[in-house]
Amino acid sequence: MAKIKIKPEKVTKKFLSVLPERSYDVIVRRYGLGEKPARVTLESIGKDYGITRERVRQIENNAIKNIKKSNVFNAETAIFEELKCLIDDLGGIATEEDILNHIGKDDHIKNHIHFLLVLGDQFNKEKEDRKFKSRWYVDSDVADIVHDVLEKLTDEISDDNLYPEEEIISLFVDKAGNLHAKYKNNPEMVKRWLAISKIVDKNHFNEWGLANSSNINAKGIRDYAYLSIRQHGSPMHFREVAKSIENNFDRKAHVATCHNELIKDPRFVLVGRGLYALSEWGYASGIVRDVIINLLKKEGPLTKEDIIDKVLRERYIKENTVVVNLQNPKYFKRDNKGKYSIV
Repeated sequence: MAKIKIKPEKVTKKFLSVLPERSYDVIVRRYGLGEKPARVTLESIGKDYGITRERVRQIENNAIKNIKKSNVFNAETAIFEELKCLIDDLGGIATEEDILNHIGKDDHIKNHIHFLLVLGDQFNKEKEDRKFKSRWYVDSDVADIVHDVLEKLTDEISDDNLYPEEEIISLFVDKAGNLHAKYKNNPEMVKRWLAISKIVDKNHFNEWGLANSSNINAKGIRDYAYLSIRQHGSPMHFREVAKSIENNFDRKAHVATCHNELIKDPRFVLVGRGLYALSEWGYASGIVRDVIINLLKKEGPLTKEDIIDKVLRERYIKENTVVVNLQNPKYFKRDNKGKYSIV
């Protein structure tokens, strides 16, 4: 967390002193600079004064112009230089939330910093839109590159793609081209740039993908189960899955409910007694007999030993379970070379 040497509230107090009473009140309430840190809407202030919201906006804009024309403003350049250096250290462009949180946790201080950003000519704001969050920048060249790279990343990532954090950072840097090394060689800066996007985001396990994907924006037991098993990297018992959901996502997951959701979702394959794997890992769905049938369809007649070996890669079961299934004459037959095929 960064420390501002000059106390921002003392500086804003000086700026506010040049305003007449009504302008002072509008600015204090609009930016939450009084005892209550909550920012007040144009409509609410307008109702109190019996004027339109547009008139309140005019008063706000004129008040800011008057502050910037004052001698007091011209004498307080140090705080703006300090804030400019801070944003540059954050990567030249960052979300408003990131900048304010980087300075402090106190909402009162954040409001004063936000007001200083509004006043300073060094700071440029881009409003929140469909693709990006509200952000401030001090270097237009860096801002243009960051916006361009984020657009390109969005085009490359499909609904189900997930990237480990180091991989998405590397991908961003590769596309950043001629961006100065002091920026793109700093992973923390790249993560701040990624946080500007509303299209890409990260999940609980710091894996990145499309923000609207269920892999990122998990909404139910099935999604939490998928992420838990994927993170685990190998089959899990449904009781373990329920426990993992509670531990990782702080969500109540009843064992029975979790088991029922795993059964219903094609993303999961039952590979043993209560054990579930992800179908994307290559596990075939169905009971053991189905696995054997699919195996023989694909590879042709096989010996008992080969079938057992291959089935045990698909299912966490005992060898005898495979043998018992092979002895069912309704589905399988053995030739004089000891190889099994489908009836």
